[in-house]
Amino acid sequence: MGIPADDVVLIQQGSGSNDPTVVTVNCPDKSGLGCDLCRIILEFGLHITRADFQTDGKWCYIVFWVVQCSNSLRLDWDSLKDRLLSVSPPCLIPLYYDHKLNGSTAAPSVYLLKFCCVGRKGLLHDITEVLTELEFTIQKLKVMTTPDEKVVDLFFITDGRSLSRELLHTKERRDNTCGYLCDVFKEYCINCELQLAGPECENQRTFSSLPLAVAEELFSCELSEKESCTQALRKATPPPKKAIVTVDNLLSPAHTLLQIQCFDQKGLFYDILRTSKDLNIQVAYVRFSSNINGYRDMDLFIRQTDGKKIVDPKLLADFCSRLKEEMLHPLRVIITNRGPDTELLVANPVELCGRGRPRVFYDVTLALKKLGICIFSAEIARHSTQDRQWEVYRFLLDENCDVPFASVQARNQIVGRIRRTLMGW
Repeated sequence: MGIPADDVVLIQQGSGSNDPTVVTVNCPDKSGLGCDLCRIILEFGLHITRADFQTDGKWCYIVFWVVQCSNSLRLDWDSLKDRLLSVSPPCLIPLYYDHKLNGSTAAPSVYLLKFCCVGRKGLLHDITEVLTELEFTIQKLKVMTTPDEKVVDLFFITDGRSLSRELLHTKERRDNTCGYLCDVFKEYCINCELQLAGPECENQRTFSSLPLAVAEELFSCELSEKESCTQALRKATPPPKKAIVTVDNLLSPAHTLLQIQCFDQKGLFYDILRTSKDLNIQVAYVRFSSNINGYRDMDLFIRQTDGKKIVDPKLLADFCSRLKEEMLHPLRVIITNRGPDTELLVANPVELCGRGRPRVFYDVTLALKKLGICIFSAEIARHSTQDRQWEVYRFLLDENCDVPFASVQARNQIVGRIRRTLMGW
């Protein structure tokens, strides 16, 4: 019969403001479940400080200790529970199976939000903050500034709540969203419309046409434990700490043990489980320790899809190399020139299922707002390299600000600030 749905996900909030919240998930296992759960936690702006992960291939038991990365957004714990339930396999017999809460694989519908307003510093982040608070995910966007300093924002969004309860198709949800945006931005708001996007917008991704030299700098870099991805990153931020992965095939008769030590950062557990999921490596047990002097120690017991330990040296070497790359450089950030304009590029790997990393656009616009840099235009696109697909965020920066973009030092400071915001440093 299984266990009641109310007990599949349990959330116990800390007794004090500095105490972590404990999230427990106890349900049947499925491929990539840990990655899916971590992704949702990251979408809600939570940082995993500890984790225990156990599965026998049939049943999964996971405990997360989480804290809020920022108190600026209101966190709906009930909605978080619904979202975690939505990706957890059902525990009851089919008679009680609720397709709205579990097992639905249908992609949520894409809606087009047209928001016209008077431009000002930090506006794009403020709009993004409202959309994040309302649990919308920005799939694509086009932001344009007119000669008379008006801003036309086209957001292609999906409703995170629709994963557990379909809402955005209702007129009430759309009207409430537009009304809330108008109330928040008051005299800056000119017009706001929200409607179902056409099939061409829902089913197709815009692919970025980056200049060859820019693409090579952004994607084709050789990463090592001692060096950053690009010359720009080496100058912009301190060299990243080493990521050490030690393989032990003797301790367990059924699993390969990976002992990992790396520098802590936001989304670290998600990056590790995402990499395992994409490379079809099953994670059977994880112990994810607390932060000690900025470092994390992890034990991963892994196996192949056939249930056997991994003994192929090349497969192990490739997996360890990819893990190190994702732990050291889960995102790429550079500033370059697009003709006479200054362009900021931020890229992150896309999951094999097609989903990009959560909250990247939110964090980048937050960093630019704090730096006092206005955004002239912005877009989200995809770029394919030989071995993977990337999500690319492209920002044309407004030259009419106090930041001297021609200065190498100023550019490095911008890159460093954005990386620190993205990594939670």
